[in-house]
Amino acid sequence: MKILAHFDFIVVLLIVPLVLISLFLVNELDSALFIKQLKYIFLSLCVAVALFFIPYRRLNYSIIFLYIGLLLLVLAVKFIGVEKNNAKRWIEIPFTSFSIQPSEIMKIALMLFLASYISKKPPPECGYGWKDFGIISSFIILPFFFILLEPDLGTALLILLAGFGVLFLVGVNKKIWITLSIIGLLLAPTTYSIVFSSGLLKKYHERRINDFISGNYPYQVQQALIAIGSGGAYGKNKDMATQSQLNFLPYASTDFIFAYFVERFGLFGALGLLGLYFLLILYLLSICISSTQDLFLRVVSGYIAMLFFLYAGVNICMVLGFAPVVGVPLVLVSYGGTSFITFIALLTILESILAFRFVFEYNAHPTTKWKLFRWPFR
Repeated sequence: MKILAHFDFIVVLLIVPLVLISLFLVNELDSALFIKQLKYIFLSLCVAVALFFIPYRRLNYSIIFLYIGLLLLVLAVKFIGVEKNNAKRWIEIPFTSFSIQPSEIMKIALMLFLASYISKKPPPECGYGWKDFGIISSFIILPFFFILLEPDLGTALLILLAGFGVLFLVGVNKKIWITLSIIGLLLAPTTYSIVFSSGLLKKYHERRINDFISGNYPYQVQQALIAIGSGGAYGKNKDMATQSQLNFLPYASTDFIFAYFVERFGLFGALGLLGLYFLLILYLLSICISSTQDLFLRVVSGYIAMLFFLYAGVNICMVLGFAPVVGVPLVLVSYGGTSFITFIALLTILESILAFRFVFEYNAHPTTKWKLFRWPFR
């Protein structure tokens, strides 16, 4: 009964409509993909049940090993990874027909690692100084560079931004942010030249960024804008949604599913979907801001809120031509198993931390509180 009392049903109520929208759209576009998406949902529920009962606050060494192991797996993609859809991001599991995408699991490992470290070494009142900021930043920058080597620019940037977004929410001395902002602005042109001359990114990355800067929209964005414009205020029925039904709109079930959604449900439907994401992100941030005494929960809820904001924001901006095409799915709506299962896993971890928080001693006396959860490197 205590678990049900602490279980957060609001999160579930906010994500269920997104999942139902996904099933509805994917079924209209391709019934075969609809069956696969149902399988992914079932698998994600099995993963959720398994993850829910893990005591995350007590996994100090396990979290460290998970983080290091995922770093090595991400690095191994460069050498033993397999290519799918012109992207090399997967590692095949020996003697099976399955493959894993380490960069997706890295999101979970980084979140837990940051939560564990920050909860054991909380920031002072004025925020982290340069030393602590540098240490924690290294935990974020390492996976960023390893994922960039694959190369997977979109995922690398999102993990980087989510990690530093958490640091902003937790507390870093404002002088550090001001200094870094000034340095970033001054070095932006030089950094741009170094990144593209270093060979870290492929030619199509450079082409997409240059097209975005010049306003020369690629074909898929042009078709997406036509689909969005044709939807009008209230949208069209399925038979009249010609951009998607006649296959003019590429990747309609994955990266550009937002364009199909607007073609079907129009401007008011788009506002409703954006409102749903806004409520979910706002609610996650409210958990983060209110958890002043529980830094583990604060980091987890803030990190997930940042990921939802970044994934939804980047995908929609990409579809509208306000951002380069980087292959970022519309979270919990786009067809696909890896991203869907990853976000369900992230939300399950949050639910577990909320449901079992009465077990842990974060409200205990300050002289005994930290004895239960010593960070091994302190």
